[in-house]
Amino acid sequence: MKHTFPKSEKLCGQEAIAALYRTGRRFTSWPVRVTWQPSLSATEVLIWAPKSLFRHATDRNLLRRRMREAWRLNSEEMKQGYDIAFNYVDKAIQPYSVIEKGMKKALRRIQEEHSKEGNHGDD
Repeated sequence: MKHTFPKSEKLCGQEAIAALYRTGRRFTSWPVRVTWQPSLSATEVLIWAPKSLFRHATDRNLLRRRMREAWRLNSEEMKQGYDIAFNYVDKAIQPYSVIEKGMKKALRRIQEEHSKEGNHGDD
C-alpha cells in the first residue's frame, strides 16, 4: 500500500477547524492530545506543535515532521472518515519512536470509541 499524505487528507479552513475543536471529542495519548469527530467525507488531519512550548521554528518543524510521518505510516488503520487534530503537548522533544507509539495508541482508541457507539460501517 502506498504511504502518502496528500493535501486532500489535510484539515484546512478556519470553520472546519473551529467546528472540530468546538464539538469534537478529546483525549490525551501522550505525547499527543487528540481531538476528533466522525466525518461523512474522507479522513482529514491537522497536526500542530505550539509556539508557546517551542519558541524555535526548527523545533516545531521537527515535531510536525515526526507526527506527519507517524500518521502517514499508520493512517491505513483508519477505515472510516474522521476529522482529527493531533496537538503535541509534551514540553520536551521526544524521539520518533515515542511519538509513533502515542499516535498508534490514539488511532486505536478513536476506532474503539467510535465502534462502541455502534456507528461502524454506517457511512
